[in-house]
Amino acid sequence: MFKRYRLRDYDFKLVLLILALSAVGVIAVGSAEPSLQNKQLAGVVAGVVLMVVVSLFDYTMVIRLNWLMYVANLVLLVAVWQLGDETKGATRWLTIGGLRFQPSETAKILLILFFAQFIMKHRKKLNTVVIIASCVVMYALPWILVWKQPDLSTSIVLLAVFCIIMFAGGISLKLVFGAIAVAIPAVALVISLALQPDSDLLTDNQKTRVLAFVNPQEYETTYAYQQLNSVTAIASGQLEGKGYKNNEITSVKNGNFLSEAQTDFIFSVIGEEFGFKGSVVVIVLLFSVALECISVARKAKDVAGTVIAASMGGLVAFQGFFNIGVATFILPTTGLTLPFVSYGLTSLLSLFIGMGFVLNVRLQAKKTKQ
Repeated sequence: MFKRYRLRDYDFKLVLLILALSAVGVIAVGSAEPSLQNKQLAGVVAGVVLMVVVSLFDYTMVIRLNWLMYVANLVLLVAVWQLGDETKGATRWLTIGGLRFQPSETAKILLILFFAQFIMKHRKKLNTVVIIASCVVMYALPWILVWKQPDLSTSIVLLAVFCIIMFAGGISLKLVFGAIAVAIPAVALVISLALQPDSDLLTDNQKTRVLAFVNPQEYETTYAYQQLNSVTAIASGQLEGKGYKNNEITSVKNGNFLSEAQTDFIFSVIGEEFGFKGSVVVIVLLFSVALECISVARKAKDVAGTVIAASMGGLVAFQGFFNIGVATFILPTTGLTLPFVSYGLTSLLSLFIGMGFVLNVRLQAKKTKQ
């Protein structure tokens, strides 16, 4: 399970980027909701410990338990469906032994690890109908359970991660372009059908969110209210920002005009208090983490390592894009956290564990000739 590694092979650059992003998160959460700052800090400390410990485990040994991971993932998601806690019309939380967590967040990591081993085992037959169909079916089962919570935002991220998994695993580019050619009109058709009054593809709440994005003026005091306030907050920060924990009466955050400022709209707090400069720093850190993961994927010793590193990088990039897109009103409201920044211990710890595996992939990377 453990191997001897060289310290110089440890990806300290990735660790520093994650720590910097997490530090921004602790600071931002402390301003958005001061009572949660210590919990966020404790989550970061626990996450770093977990990341370091996991990074020392041989990932090739761990992913041999892929079927156990898959079944455990399904059991947790079914348990949410049957026994989960309902919050704001959605059942996404599960309490076991006094521990309350969100299985859809752990599902992202477990699915990446499962498919890393599955694709590694069947890599020579990956482009056959049987293996592709098997991947789609196996991914669809947990995906449907997440969709039914309902959790549209996480469902979208999971679809993006699946595409990255298959691409990193070595699926034929002909199939990729063929899928894109079919998917674009199909998605447009599904969205059109979903917005029909008698459609049950989306809940009434999800439909209204999309309509509020298309026509914000009509919903400016209801469903578009938070996003309009978010844009106002970011714009009011201008270049330098209003300052950390400022007491300006013109502050959107201080006026309590942002709901869930510590999670969904944490980027709005950063934009208002640290301005354009602070916002750019967060974006650069976020996508630097993603790019470093891709760099690790390119150096991985096997297909499984490539899938793990590339998928984690894609997860951070896509989820970060969706969160910032909502805060800046270029996407409909989704309810996704900003990786390593937003408050949410399940998401935070899951990401740290995933990055621990990326670090191990780097430790076992192909050695270049000197």
